[in-house]
Amino acid sequence: MQLATDSCAKKTRMTPGQFFLKHNTLIIFFILLIISSLASPSFLTKQNVFNVLRQQAPIVVMALGLLLVLLTGGIDLSAGSIAAVGGMLIAMMVNKVGNTVGSLFLSVIVMLVLGVIIGLIMGVLITKVKMPAFITTLAFMTIGRGAAYMFTSGQPVRLNKELPGALWLINFGSKTSPALGIPWAVIVYAVIIAIFAIVMKYTSFGRLIIASGSNAEAVRLSGVSVNKYITSAYMICSCMAVLGGILITARAAIGTPSAADGYEMDAIAGCVIGGTSLSGGKGKVGLTILGVFTLAMIGNIMNLLSIASYPQQVIKGLIIIGAVILQNLSSKKE
Repeated sequence: MQLATDSCAKKTRMTPGQFFLKHNTLIIFFILLIISSLASPSFLTKQNVFNVLRQQAPIVVMALGLLLVLLTGGIDLSAGSIAAVGGMLIAMMVNKVGNTVGSLFLSVIVMLVLGVIIGLIMGVLITKVKMPAFITTLAFMTIGRGAAYMFTSGQPVRLNKELPGALWLINFGSKTSPALGIPWAVIVYAVIIAIFAIVMKYTSFGRLIIASGSNAEAVRLSGVSVNKYITSAYMICSCMAVLGGILITARAAIGTPSAADGYEMDAIAGCVIGGTSLSGGKGKVGLTILGVFTLAMIGNIMNLLSIASYPQQVIKGLIIIGAVILQNLSSKKE
């Protein structure tokens, strides 16, 4: 009996290499955190930390939406363009009807519903019309960016600070909670992260989203509509993209058609660095957020060290390649 126990212990004991592959996102994040702290004394200052947290607000919420799409085995390249549309339209609406704070909340709800509708259209095209997700979302990326420029002939829309609704939105994007001392945008996406984490871990919706990407045929044979869950993922993703656009407008106090350009790539990269499989069925909320902030930390420390933007892009690309290689090695070990 003792020999059998020892044999099992030897089989289950994890080697350092296996431990690294299993927890590579967490390990890399903390290594970078230590290196960044040593490289610049400004890195861990309150001002810099809050600045990074605010900057990443739109990418965090977009990454959460994209996580669901990637879990189903899909892809969404339109998130950045949809964010630009949401940011432009919220600025225009608030300037038109922002006489009260209540009208601001109504405008936000209308924009989020618009995001859901856009996601529904994409989901139907992908699941019912059988258009490839890459082509569908690429088309919507082009449509969305063009629409953002068309709304105001390419001109930015500055929020009117004389309107209570516009002023409240600006304060939301730039100020901190008096009680907690944390930026309002950070509080909002922290709540959203918690909701996503609970839904993905403890609800049938979360489990079926994952199952739709890992074994869609088994889900179909069990009598569950896979198309419904795939479409839901795109609806949530577009809704989160619009929310990201609203957060950008709130922080900048201006809606611009070029906003969130490339943000969808940063969000997808954050998911991949966090261990999300591009073939679907594998990914976690917490690790996705770590992946987003790993990229953010790299960009921030290079900015603090006055490194030009072009080397930053090269380094980010290499990190994404490394993350995919680690993911493949981890999958082989499993």
